[in-house]
Amino acid sequence: MTKVYRRRQVAVLVLVFLSLLAVFINSWLSYSPAPPSADPQGAADNSQPLAISQLENLEIKNWQAASDYVRSEFGSGWASWQTCDTRQKILARDLSEIKYGEDNCTVLSCVLNDPYTGKVINFQRGSTTSNAVQIDHVVALANAWQTGASYWDKTQRIALANDDLELLAVDGPANNQKSAADAAQWLPSNLGFRCQYVARQIAVKLKYLLWITPDEYSAMKTVLTTCPDQHLPTP
Repeated sequence: MTKVYRRRQVAVLVLVFLSLLAVFINSWLSYSPAPPSADPQGAADNSQPLAISQLENLEIKNWQAASDYVRSEFGSGWASWQTCDTRQKILARDLSEIKYGEDNCTVLSCVLNDPYTGKVINFQRGSTTSNAVQIDHVVALANAWQTGASYWDKTQRIALANDDLELLAVDGPANNQKSAADAAQWLPSNLGFRCQYVARQIAVKLKYLLWITPDEYSAMKTVLTTCPDQHLPTP
């Protein structure tokens, strides 16, 4: 009886294994990657909360002194991402008509509909041309340092500096003009993008528990009163 029972147990286990294997194979064969976002710059996601309501959830405090801020506190350059780095990933997300190098990672040429200026930029990779398109930290890293990030460990700061939510491919001169400014000191010249820009800053600050200054709050509130139906971008 014992041998018969054990054989039945083995038979049941084999059937269960074969069933699970069939499910796995079927799932693998039917898998297809999700299509790219129709709006990679994350204009609006109606499933997310309204930006103007989430602004009230941010702590309001004065800046912390930034005399000890250095960019290397957020990592040395871009982090690696699979066989690429973060810059190439964001270029691939935000630009169109992309031509890649032999590594299928490096963006050699592409077109950017710049959110900050509204210009169309034909990008060509090169020692004198690559800076035409830069990757902006929407919440400037110096601002993040002054509003809470100085208390973090380096791992968390590197995570912020390479977070998709925090990054946008933008016009190089506009990014240089912005520098470390917050919303009270600088807003995109493209008026049609200001609501999305402020909403993204709020989303980043909520995610990383960064605070805002009284002037930042006033500037954000002023922008969002013109677009009270603006949602946060997808995290």
